Parts: sequence; C-alpha cells; structure tokens
Amino acid sequence: MQDSFTLITGASSGFGQAIARTLAAEGRSLIITARRKERLQRLAEELSGQTGVEVIPLCFDVRSRDEVEDAAEELKGRGIQLNHLINNAGLALGMSDIANGDVEDWDQMIDTNVKGLLYATKSFLRLMPDGGHIVNIGSIAGKEVYPGGNVYCASKHAVDALNRAMRIDLLERRIRVSQVAPGLADTEFSIVRFKGDTEKAKKVYEGLVPLYAQDIADAVSFILSRPEHVCINDMVIMATAQGSATAVRRKLDGE
Repeated sequence: MQDSFTLITGASSGFGQAIARTLAAEGRSLIITARRKERLQRLAEELSGQTGVEVIPLCFDVRSRDEVEDAAEELKGRGIQLNHLINNAGLALGMSDIANGDVEDWDQMIDTNVKGLLYATKSFLRLMPDGGHIVNIGSIAGKEVYPGGNVYCASKHAVDALNRAMRIDLLERRIRVSQVAPGLADTEFSIVRFKGDTEKAKKVYEGLVPLYAQDIADAVSFILSRPEHVCINDMVIMATAQGSATAVRRKLDGE
C-alpha cells in the first residue's frame, strides 16, 4: 500500500488549484483531477518540482459515472489509499429566471454539482479507510436563494443536505464530513457563469474586496489539520463586504 493521498476534484483552477498548492506545500501527497488535461499535467509537474511530494494527475469528468469508477479502479490497482477527498468540482451557468432558463445549463449544473459529487464520493470511499475525511465545497447559494440563482441554488442546497446526511451515514466508520460554503469569491466562477463575458464577470466584484481562492484553501487546510476528535461540520465564509447572498456593501465614490 502506498502512502495515503488527498484527492481533489476540479483541481485545474480556482478553489481546487489553490487547495492543491496549499496542501502540497504542507507535504501532502495528492491526486488532482479535472477535465483539462494539459492544465492538470502542468500543475502536477509544478507542485512535484516545488515541494517534492507525489502528485498524480487524473483526467476525467465527474459527470460521467463510468469515468469516475474507472479512475477509482485505476487507483485501487495501484494500491493507493485516500485519507482525504475534497469534492470541489462545480459550476454555475447563467442568471436567467426559471421561465427563461437554459435546460442544458440546468442539466450541466445538476450533473456536476450533485451527481458528480455523489459519483466521486461513492467511488472513492472504497479507497478510504475508517477515520478518513471528506470536505465538500458548497456555497452561500446552498444556504440562501437569490434572483436568477434558481437551479444553481437548488444544486448547492443539495450539497448542503448531502453534507449533513453523509456525516450521519459515515459516523460508524469515523469518517469526518465537512463543508466549506463560500460567498463572493474572485475566481473563474463568474467568467464561467457568464460564459466568457469577462466584463460582466468583473462587475460582480466592483467596489468591494471579495474572497480569493487562497482564503478557501486556508479554510480547507485548517479543517484537515484538526485532531481526530474534532469535526468542523460546516463553515460559511464571506467577504467582510458581504452580509448575505444579496446584501453587499460597495465603496462609495471617494471612499
């Protein structure tokens, strides 16, 4: 059996990449996964070179149950054990109201944010011994709803519910289950949501200091560093300028 690894889904950018950098710097062996193979390979080589830890890139789409199960079987065949699973892969698409929503966007959000998390958890749990740890990256959208958020909010409410249910289901195995639920964070999130419209994405963060990917990576690092008798069940993190999903204080002219 090889040394235990931490597996991070959606590691090619944003929160996932920042989490990978932070945990590698702490000396943790990693399995980083995403759909973008070249990005993933570059990150694996960079982190291995900088830190000396083993970093294994695995390219697959969490929406495909077959691909996820094949990845788990590959790791099992290599004798790899997982201490930690970071369910980070997720996205938002569009801001249409329910009557004008794009059904393909709905399918992609549900398939990634909900079904992808389920596929990854079920498949990779087979590689996790009793006493492991799962961290699910949720969202303030899993705690509240807002105009145009409909299906994205529903998918993240599902993550919130699954996080609590998994905590109960895995209690006998002493597997800790935690959620980090960020608010406004300046990553590729809004660029993806607005389908490449960078100007529209920038306006989301105008006049305030948002969260950054490193803030969420630091939270994950803290959660994983707790002693075995401590489980951080849920952590909501927002920028100082954000009071709720919709209450945001933007700087006034001259402030």
